[in-house]
Parts: sequence; structure tokens; C-alpha cells
Amino acid sequence: MLADDCIGHEARAVAGDHIDLKIWLRLLACSTQIEQQISQRLRARFGTTLARFDYLAQLQRHPEGLRMNALSRYLMVTGGNITGLTDQLAKEGMVTRVDDPDDRRSWRVALTPKGRADFAAMAAEHEAWLTAMFAGLGGTDKEQLYDQLGRLRVRLAQHGAGQPAPPSEPGAAADSGAPHTAPSRSASSRSAPSRTKKTAP
Repeated sequence: MLADDCIGHEARAVAGDHIDLKIWLRLLACSTQIEQQISQRLRARFGTTLARFDYLAQLQRHPEGLRMNALSRYLMVTGGNITGLTDQLAKEGMVTRVDDPDDRRSWRVALTPKGRADFAAMAAEHEAWLTAMFAGLGGTDKEQLYDQLGRLRVRLAQHGAGQPAPPSEPGAAADSGAPHTAPSRSASSRSAPSRTKKTAP
């Protein structure tokens, strides 16, 4: 149903692959495709990046500001990346560093009035883009997809923590296809730093 240049990660799958691998590749392909389209539109419309948008979105959700190590955890990037983004956005008047009332040794980063106004404009268009992308799915389909992905996230968290996964739903049959090794993304840039101090550059 898709042209060769649109298949993306699903091009790695073949008919005999295990259903779990096919699901993983389809999820990855959908996520990558959405991310690419959003990134292109943010750059064309606002001259910004998805990383900057996500950074501002976290601060918008926390009007009191966030410590930089918390931003690093939420965005799953290194402290160096957060420091670089903070420096850029501070120079542009989008964010400001303020004293942390709970820890005098640390800073919090918060949106400025300009940052809030600029992000609000970006967020409104971002939501409209996503609505258009998902327009082909009915409301019930969206709710079911959301619920199923939620259950998947719980299972993944339990698996990562070494806990036994909940039993499968009655009647669920295992796919008998031959197992294949699924691709993985590098996690080298996702380690969270220790608390950022005021004396840090």
C-alpha cells in the first residue's frame, strides 16, 4: 500500500518474520514518519527544531520551572544537550535561569513571557498538524490504539524492571514465525546527568 520511499523501517520485515518483530518495526516506522514531518514543519514554519519544541513543552507544563537534571530525565537526553539548548534559548529571551527555592545550590529554568507566547503559537499549529495526520482514524480506533499502546508500555516497563508480565488475554495465540533480531537505537546519548550546580558552565 506504500511506495518504496515511504516504507521506512518496515522494509526490514519479510513475510515469515515473527509478529512481534513486525509490530516493533511498524511502531518505529510510524513514530519516525511522524517525527520527520513534524520536524520539517517546525523548521519551515518557525525556524526551530523538535528538540527545542520538546524542551519548551516541558517548561510550559511546569510554570514554576524545572531543574536541568529533571529536564534531562523528561527529554531522555544528556546534560550537555540540555545545557546547550538552555544557553541558546536564554540568549533568545525564551527561558531564564532562576534560583531553586528548594536547593540554593541549583538553578531552575523557566519560560519567559516571550517564551510562553512563542511556544503557544507553535503548540497550536503542532496540535493541528497531528490532528490532520490522524484524521483517517475514527474516534473509537484512536481510543483503542491509545489503550493498547498504554498496555504495551506497562508490559515494557515491567519487562525492563525484571517483573513478570501480566498474563496474555484469553484466546491470544502466539505467532509461530521464525524469530529475528530487531533493530535498536543507540542509548549512548540518553544517560541522565547528576544535579546541575550553579557553578557549572
